[in-house]
Amino acid sequence: MTTTVAFIGLGAMGSRMAQNLISAGFALRVFNRDRAKAAAAGAGAAVCDSPADAARGAQFVCSIVSDDAATREVMLGAAGVLSAAARGTVILDASTNTPAMAREVSAAAAAKGCHYLDCPVSGSIAQAQSRELVFMVGGDASAFASAQPLFAAMGRLARRMGDAGTGATIKLINNMLSGITTAALAEAAQVAEAAGLDRAATLEILAEGATGSRLLKTKLPKMFNRDFTPQFQLELMEKDLRYFLALAGDVDRPAPITSLVRSQYQSGRRSQLGKLDTCAVFLQVSGEPQRKA
Repeated sequence: MTTTVAFIGLGAMGSRMAQNLISAGFALRVFNRDRAKAAAAGAGAAVCDSPADAARGAQFVCSIVSDDAATREVMLGAAGVLSAAARGTVILDASTNTPAMAREVSAAAAAKGCHYLDCPVSGSIAQAQSRELVFMVGGDASAFASAQPLFAAMGRLARRMGDAGTGATIKLINNMLSGITTAALAEAAQVAEAAGLDRAATLEILAEGATGSRLLKTKLPKMFNRDFTPQFQLELMEKDLRYFLALAGDVDRPAPITSLVRSQYQSGRRSQLGKLDTCAVFLQVSGEPQRKA
């Protein structure tokens, strides 16, 4: 018997994740605010008029939307998932939300007899396309076990971190490190250029050093080439750093470095760089104007 999955949010990441589920043999019911975009991104799926419509009759629901407000709407709204999901439905929420939001939706799901897993991902468009996402999961262990075929269809690793909210917590820590590292790379890139270093040689040496990483190998060339085509939008990183600072405040821990770096991303967003890739923080750090296409 074919398993039916509702998929909410068919953006750059969600569209690729949905197509991987279709390729793995799942029957998909999809919803996106832009119905035409849903039809294009969810080729082979039934396009629905609301999250509730998509969730009706589905054994699993996957969602990846922009923030807490969007999650509240698609999960808890009048036409949200939980208004229609049957008892026993397992919800996989890959959105980057606050831990508080994850716990709120988890409690609402439990009251309806459903299971909610906060399962944000590590990886960008390339990893979503090639099924190499890493899922960091909070929620019920039995629900996590039942969702393994979906995780396997979309990624290379799914790790349960603990109860509801723990997936969201580790994701904010992950993105804090990513955001700070990208800002540091921006400083390094503009100094290397100003000092007249060869870009290719600089990239080769830094990639072989102690700070060599996938982030360095992907973001530094984009900065050098002034390629700010979005893999992960700057405005979303700024939101995630803001969420991390709220988390740090909740657990009474200082985060001075994050506060400084978040202000750089905030300034970049306010300077109309928000829709560009996170590495466009280079423009904010260097003061270089954005080149018009």
